[in-house]
Amino acid sequence: MTTMVLSAPECHRHSGTSDVAELYVQHRLPLTRLAVLMLGDLASAEDAVQEVFVKLWSRSELLENVASPSAYLRTAVVNRARSVQRRRKTEREYRPLFVPDVEAAEATAMLPLEHREVVEAVRALPTRQREVMILRYWADLSETDIARTLGITRGTVKSAASRGMRTLSERLKD
Repeated sequence: MTTMVLSAPECHRHSGTSDVAELYVQHRLPLTRLAVLMLGDLASAEDAVQEVFVKLWSRSELLENVASPSAYLRTAVVNRARSVQRRRKTEREYRPLFVPDVEAAEATAMLPLEHREVVEAVRALPTRQREVMILRYWADLSETDIARTLGITRGTVKSAASRGMRTLSERLKD
């Protein structure tokens, strides 16, 4: 019987990847929900979260210098969602004119009408307001955590939340 002896870097790598696996089990679902709210569909959200964890898995040493792994992951997922949104925007700009812009019906079909209206109103918000509203009211983050996640000031979070709520209130008056 052969016993495998791991060198110091291999031991560290093994430890780091098991940490990533634990983080995956703990944070996958909340991060996926966050990504769904930002991207509008489950498949894209799952892909975004998976890409974040794959990158972290391949570079598990990143966790050594991270004070809060959950905040790091949340920021990484928001950034990944932003990348997906930018790519979608580029694709829409270069899409042939005769192709209809159709959203997946299953994404909102199961929601009651009043929830669909809220989701549609949130999706229509400008990007910054939409991100702040999602992180504040769906992810239940504090202004400080939102500012850290989005890389903006608390004042910007407050003004974006205020403008977002005002716009949503106007759109949902009926």
